[in-house]
Amino acid sequence: MSADAETGRGDRRSRILGDLRGARNIGIAVTSTVVFFAIVAIVVVNSAGWPEVRKAFFDRKLFDSSFPEVGHAFLLNIRIFCIAEALILVFALAIAVLRGLPGPVLFPFRLLAVLYTDLFRGIPTILVIYILGFGAPALQLSGVPRSPLFWGVTALVLVYSAYVAEVYRAGIESVHPSQEAAARSLGLSRAQTLRHVIVPQAVRRVIPPLLNDFIGLQKDSALVALIGPIEAFRQSQIDVAATFNYTPYVATALLFILLTIPLARLTDWLIARDRRRQSAGATR
Repeated sequence: MSADAETGRGDRRSRILGDLRGARNIGIAVTSTVVFFAIVAIVVVNSAGWPEVRKAFFDRKLFDSSFPEVGHAFLLNIRIFCIAEALILVFALAIAVLRGLPGPVLFPFRLLAVLYTDLFRGIPTILVIYILGFGAPALQLSGVPRSPLFWGVTALVLVYSAYVAEVYRAGIESVHPSQEAAARSLGLSRAQTLRHVIVPQAVRRVIPPLLNDFIGLQKDSALVALIGPIEAFRQSQIDVAATFNYTPYVATALLFILLTIPLARLTDWLIARDRRRQSAGATR
């Protein structure tokens, strides 16, 4: 038998064994997962307080009756999230660009950007919402909106723009200086270089951490309820107060999970894809 035939047979055997090992590992993982959650379920169901917990948190009839109301109120959470996200993407990028402006003449702009990010990263989000939601309308300034929803969204934009600006800045600084030097040598201005060369590369690199921040934003949209708007969390509080049962909280949590998990998995996929690209580039 020739050496090529032996090599081919060895390759086929290694592939078959690799497939078998992969299938076995998957089977072990699935079995261990099922056993683990089965044990947890048995422990919980057989605990002394389970009947009371089931009655207080998992009432099927109350879940069916409260879920449509909570789901309708959850549309406001989605609206808050979408509006705030669009504003944050633009505002945070402007802050990151201001912080990176060179030259002593532009130092006041850099200082302003640093003070902004330090201030709003240091104050808890809930305090910003309270201060703006109750303080700004109390000024009774002409032309200033008094809607609690407006000031709740504004508070989220101010806080999350400080975090996202730092993400943008990290992406901008990760672009090698030679990129800017090459663009300037071709006759592009500083603004054109930022727009056409640096910012596009920086944004592609920071998409995964941006999505992580927006997962947090989606959850923090519930904090707007503290100043009045009836979103999912506030609606669940109303239902709980009317029924003295916590099942509406479970319905609200389920809605947030259904929205958050796809974003989390998308973030994981983008991170894995970025790692594969970096590994492929390193091996070339």
